[in-house]
Amino acid sequence: MSGPAGRVLALDLGEARVGLALSDELAITAQPLGTFPRTGGRKDLERVSALVAEHRVTAVVIGNPLLLSGEPGERSRDAQQFAARLRGRVRQLPVVLWDERLSTVEVERVMVAADVRRRRRRQVVDSLSAVLILQNYLDARAVPGGPGPGA
Repeated sequence: MSGPAGRVLALDLGEARVGLALSDELAITAQPLGTFPRTGGRKDLERVSALVAEHRVTAVVIGNPLLLSGEPGERSRDAQQFAARLRGRVRQLPVVLWDERLSTVEVERVMVAADVRRRRRRQVVDSLSAVLILQNYLDARAVPGGPGPGA
């Protein structure tokens, strides 16, 4: 695996909620960590900083919702701005933007196929999207020549 082991925190920045996922200490598997309501302000950064300290996180991965063309759209710029502000708060840690195109769509499709009710899907989609983002990042990092912890 590239880079040092340690817990990695992933964020899926939704409009209403922030989905969270956390890796195991060896940075091999991703587990859901829930969500919190998004305020769009300093409080979001404080909550993430508290999670970083509480779980002794060594890197943060933020889903970057690029357009299908690969270009950044409005939501991608929001993720970039959040990442920049978070880097100012957790200076010792890498904060990585990770391409999350279609992660929410993929999670929704799996839950529909599993016959998960619409109300339950709304409750868990952000956290499961964060799990998918994190697992994709961890898997890519495990490949020789893959991204390091700061990529």
